[in-house]
Amino acid sequence: MIPDRIETNIAGGLDFPLPRMITVRQKFKTAKLASVTQAVNDQFKRGEVRAKIKPGMTVAVGCGSRGINNIAESAKAVVDNLKALGAKPFIFPAMGSHGGATAEGQRGVLEGYGITEESMGCPVRSDMDVVELGKLSSGMPVYQDKHANGADGVVLVCRVKPHTNFRAPIESGIVKMMTIGMGKIVGATTLHTEGMDRFGTLLPEAAKLIMSKINFMFGVAMVENAHDETALIEAVPAEAVFTREPELQAMAKQLMPRIKFDEIDVLVVEQIGKNISGSGMDPNITGRNCRGTEWDMKPVVKKIAVLGLTPETHGNATGLGSADVITMRLYKEMDVGFTYANVITSTYLDGAAIPIIMNNDHDAIALVVKTVPRVKPADCRIVRIRNTLELGELQVSEPMLKEVLARPDDFDVIGDPAELKFDLRGDLLPMRTLAHAA
Repeated sequence: MIPDRIETNIAGGLDFPLPRMITVRQKFKTAKLASVTQAVNDQFKRGEVRAKIKPGMTVAVGCGSRGINNIAESAKAVVDNLKALGAKPFIFPAMGSHGGATAEGQRGVLEGYGITEESMGCPVRSDMDVVELGKLSSGMPVYQDKHANGADGVVLVCRVKPHTNFRAPIESGIVKMMTIGMGKIVGATTLHTEGMDRFGTLLPEAAKLIMSKINFMFGVAMVENAHDETALIEAVPAEAVFTREPELQAMAKQLMPRIKFDEIDVLVVEQIGKNISGSGMDPNITGRNCRGTEWDMKPVVKKIAVLGLTPETHGNATGLGSADVITMRLYKEMDVGFTYANVITSTYLDGAAIPIIMNNDHDAIALVVKTVPRVKPADCRIVRIRNTLELGELQVSEPMLKEVLARPDDFDVIGDPAELKFDLRGDLLPMRTLAHAA
């Protein structure tokens, strides 16, 4: 059993000066919607969308567990428009094995995003029971949430974005939510047993079977810009999913943020979580993925320290295995059952592997800095981010300042170099506090 505090011998110790850090604003070309509600309302004015909604029909509105900005506002607008057209909507969690793979856990995830019966004005039906819809050509069964199966129609509210473990024309969005999310833990596990490297063909095949068996009406696809703001909302009718989702994904890839350095010695990530990425921290941003996954992404990062979990992840620490060092605080925040349920379903077991644990933030950061080969601590190229969604502002170490100043089209420098600030426990003070103080 891991104690509350770990004592270990480290040659030379960890009490050495860390490089001073500079707050930097990354420059991205961005556009965002003026009103999420109005954007949804406009989509419901389209004839091909309205034609699918009949008075009196029950409509299951699926919402997932990904970190989607304005998800509650979008879901509420969908529910309101369905009701205005005479339908009887209800919300159900379409999130595979997340929330500990329990009905209560998945309801709790939705509540954490502000999606409740009171806020939405409709029932929220959370259950892990599924119905088998049929079998693929390989004999693999395909499943659907039982409440959604009993409805007259299904609508999914989701974000279209690059996936964290495979590359294909369709990755993370309507099709993935329809097949894995709506299939609960049984359906998600069944599909994952084939390996994510097959998802590019497997998920569209499963989605086509589902759409042949149920009245899938449309997906309300949300695309975000580099500042985690809603850039586009589009209702994609069932008949257009396989042509339009690849186009939306291409748009999402162009808009997504990145850390604008090719090589980093140390990446410090303040928080990971399922609301941030399916992988806790997005490999599209960190450049580091699960063992055995072919992944050619920048930046190249030598060491990663992760300091904590988001409250919204409810202890699900999926992705901590991609770090080199974590903190005791993160380890104590981890819900092992929630994490294991998610990672075992994915079949990528190293996502739950526990890295070296240090007692506080200072020691976690100092250890990764100390162990970068052939780099002295004073020369270490360190990047500090809040999480892999919020990349507008970050901190870089002083050895990177020359490169930053040479790239005015990419960066603005905010303030002067300053030492990292820690509290009496050795935990890092929030980046925003430091940015304002600079």
